[in-house]
Amino acid sequence: MLRDMEENNEKSTSYPTPASLSNEDNERDPHSCDSFMVPNLAGSGGLDRLIDTAKDYARQATADNTNAAYKADWAHFTRWCRRSGADPLPPSPELIGLYLANCASPNDGSPPLSVSTIERRLSGLAWHYRQRGFTLDRKDRHIATVLAGIRRKHARPPVQKEAILRDDILDMINTLDFGLRDMRDRAILLVGYAGGLRRSEIVSLDFARDDTEDGKGWITIEDQGLILTLTGKTGWREVEIGRGSGDATCPVHTLEQYLRYAKIDFGPLFQRISRNGHKATGDRLSDKHVARLIKKTVLAAGIRADLPVAERLKLFSGHSLRAGLATSANVDERYIQKQLGHASPEMTRRYQRDRDRFRVNLTKAAGL
Repeated sequence: MLRDMEENNEKSTSYPTPASLSNEDNERDPHSCDSFMVPNLAGSGGLDRLIDTAKDYARQATADNTNAAYKADWAHFTRWCRRSGADPLPPSPELIGLYLANCASPNDGSPPLSVSTIERRLSGLAWHYRQRGFTLDRKDRHIATVLAGIRRKHARPPVQKEAILRDDILDMINTLDFGLRDMRDRAILLVGYAGGLRRSEIVSLDFARDDTEDGKGWITIEDQGLILTLTGKTGWREVEIGRGSGDATCPVHTLEQYLRYAKIDFGPLFQRISRNGHKATGDRLSDKHVARLIKKTVLAAGIRADLPVAERLKLFSGHSLRAGLATSANVDERYIQKQLGHASPEMTRRYQRDRDRFRVNLTKAAGL
């Protein structure tokens, strides 16, 4: 195989400082769909609008974060091709095999990529080739055997984000004050935790149905609690958030208070707050704000204070809310699966951090 490759021949991670965790600005859409293929039709100016519409639908076929990741994957690959004197088009399995090998053992002194990142890069390349009318055969021996070797030599157990448990979330919301911005952030934490939501799902909610074009769901407040109707990786679903045992920790009451004082009855649910902190601006928050909020309040609450700050920041992310609900809610697994919107119970179990460990002792059950 290596002879075939020769004959054909044709990331450092940084973490935010505590001071930067509250910044709500400087976010923009990092992806585009300029590679979307359109027919070459002459004399039909009316098709221009449909071309733009088709490109927009193509962008919506995958999540924004996935689009951004795939764009970065293609940019990384094409830069490597330029440095290597190779052409990325049309797809060459031999070339892709060499690229994967370089990702695992870079020849420029840069740190090697993890196996999961390499697999994601391969998915990104396959996606981009499809957009250009090509097919990348990932089962080709030049790709499959190299990837199998990388997995065998470099694979490590998955690193999961720490779950935010009941006492953790209470400590986190207690670090927030009672200004409008803190009222909003408290509602984000409690609704995200009780709903088992992804950070993108939290910020994509609108107050009511069809309020905005970019909204991915809306809320309905009822006497018994809150109903979220939203779309995610598994399609449309409803999430029920019941009222809590006390106002201070009730996600529904906290959300109602935020909406009342922010005077929000239309548009994005979670909005940026003016510089003076007195009113909502109408602009939707970025999902990055949720990640920064979690890290900021984790530090302020002293969670895992036995670790250095940088290590603590690595442990927690937006997924910590979902993992926290899955781990803390001691109910039948099927209810947790429904709340999280998972297609299989196996995926739900990945979020239940050590919840069932040693609950069943097979050693004693076997008579030892």
